[in-house]
Amino acid sequence: QVQLVESGGGLVQAGGSLSLSCAASGRAVSNYAVGWFRQAQGKEREFVAAITWSGLRTMSPDSVKGRFTISRDKAKNTVYLQMNSLKPEDTAVYYCAADRSPIFYWATKKDIDYQGQGTQVTVSS
Repeated sequence: QVQLVESGGGLVQAGGSLSLSCAASGRAVSNYAVGWFRQAQGKEREFVAAITWSGLRTMSPDSVKGRFTISRDKAKNTVYLQMNSLKPEDTAVYYCAADRSPIFYWATKKDIDYQGQGTQVTVSS
């Protein structure tokens, strides 16, 4: 069992920055890659970023590449998502996720092993 608790998020103007945190806990947490998905109102869930437990590899789609950075503090069992140059289209509920599958497959995954409760990110124009 893995528990994920997100924090951060909020309201920011376009061009601004926000940072999300995801604290992971559980006996087998080191077996999981951790990352983020988002879901805007009326839209399908979208993959945002993922990082291996070692922190050596990351994956993200072109829509956020160069603007969003995912990182991991293994000592704190926490994953961070630094979001810069935010756009109104980044507005969504952001969910922290943990899954055993390689991060290469996350963009097309239908099911996730564990997911947090979500945190709202709103970018105003």
